[in-house]
Amino acid sequence: MSDEDSVKIETELLVPEDTYLTSGVHIGTQQKSADMKDFIYKVRQDGLYVLNVQKTDERIRVAAAMLARYDPKRILVVSARQYGQRPAREFSKAIGTPAFAGRFVPGTLTNPVNPGFVEPEILLVTDPAADKQALNEALNLGIPIIAMCDANNETRNVDLILPTNNKGRRALACVYWLLTREVLVARGDLKDPADFKMEIEDFEAKL
Repeated sequence: MSDEDSVKIETELLVPEDTYLTSGVHIGTQQKSADMKDFIYKVRQDGLYVLNVQKTDERIRVAAAMLARYDPKRILVVSARQYGQRPAREFSKAIGTPAFAGRFVPGTLTNPVNPGFVEPEILLVTDPAADKQALNEALNLGIPIIAMCDANNETRNVDLILPTNNKGRRALACVYWLLTREVLVARGDLKDPADFKMEIEDFEAKL
């Protein structure tokens, strides 16, 4: 194998780059936090920060490998953001994990008397700012937190940053769809990514 080939394989993405770009996964915000500077590829003329999809791709692999090691019933996925609610629910159905889509009731992770009380061993949030209540409770419990983080997110309490546009309808559908597929592959439930029958559209919030 030539050196050129080995470079290609190393940088081959989970989906064609175009899939990330047409989904707007790379479109960040007009503000950037110091925490996210390593994930920013450039700033556009209109002032929007562009995220590096290569790093998004790498982190989806890491997150999937991490989640695949847990009993699905002990993973909790949370999304207060409207466009993240359907993707979070579809992820939860396909993987077999509990999901909180919509308002997160305080005490869900910390108060056993709470009717919706759950005891996760790992938390996946769509936005560390919008899902701050869940994040704080997970922090109190000392469980790992994976968060989808946009260019402007503060990430000091996040264990694994998944850099992505976490506000766009199509972007969230794309990232959750891909994460679902990769967890199923990592768990051995799918032999080949091509066997995954769901499409990005299946994860997309209805307008």
